[in-house]
Amino acid sequence: MAFIKFLGTAGARFVMIEQLRASGGLWISSGDQALILDPGPGSLVRAIESVPRLDPAALTGVLLSHKHLDHSGDVNVMIEAMTSGGFKKKGALFAPADAFDPDPVILHYLAGFPERVEHLKAGATYQLGDIEFTAVKRLNHPVETYGFNFRFGNETVSLISDTGYFEGIEDGFTGRTLIINVVMIEPRSEIRHLSLPEAEMIIGRIRPERAILTHFGRNILTRGPEQLAREMSDRLKLEVQAAVDGLLLQF
Repeated sequence: MAFIKFLGTAGARFVMIEQLRASGGLWISSGDQALILDPGPGSLVRAIESVPRLDPAALTGVLLSHKHLDHSGDVNVMIEAMTSGGFKKKGALFAPADAFDPDPVILHYLAGFPERVEHLKAGATYQLGDIEFTAVKRLNHPVETYGFNFRFGNETVSLISDTGYFEGIEDGFTGRTLIINVVMIEPRSEIRHLSLPEAEMIIGRIRPERAILTHFGRNILTRGPEQLAREMSDRLKLEVQAAVDGLLLQF
């Protein structure tokens, strides 16, 4: 069985700082493989406090979509946990090149702990046991950022991480389930994050079997993500769900 567990649904710096929602990232598991995607602040604690407990020492991979703090705050401690403090060389680390230099979020002494380290490239496919994923394309964000298709056997899950809207953004995301980061109620040209109307346009073009909204800013939380997702679902005539901390998707 494969599953994805949301260890956090916080988006935007103030939601993260105030922990209005957790910021632990996504735990992705299939077979004997376990991958943590975007382990933001509190990821280690959220994994250990998860019911049932998720053991960070059992990780076989760490993946960053980009290096911003809300996505990478616990990346070093998760590498430590995966490799037993560096005493057990194991697992894989996948991240954009700019996460390492010139302004690294991954400490240099830790970069040698995993068995392999791969810099993400647009269009490249990576294998971690039963988990295969493709860095579909580089997104429109101030730092090097990627969206992904994850494949577990016959199941594909797409994830669109932090990005401003651009024409053709939806191309290549082929999952029956689409996870999409939606920070804002309305578009703001000076902020390269998706808003609800832009996310709705993308979902409407892709038309997955289900779409999961996550990574919420304060205004979305104030309005109520569940109600906003229901209204979007009614307009699009397809399943749209607002993620909550601890949400478990099974495949």
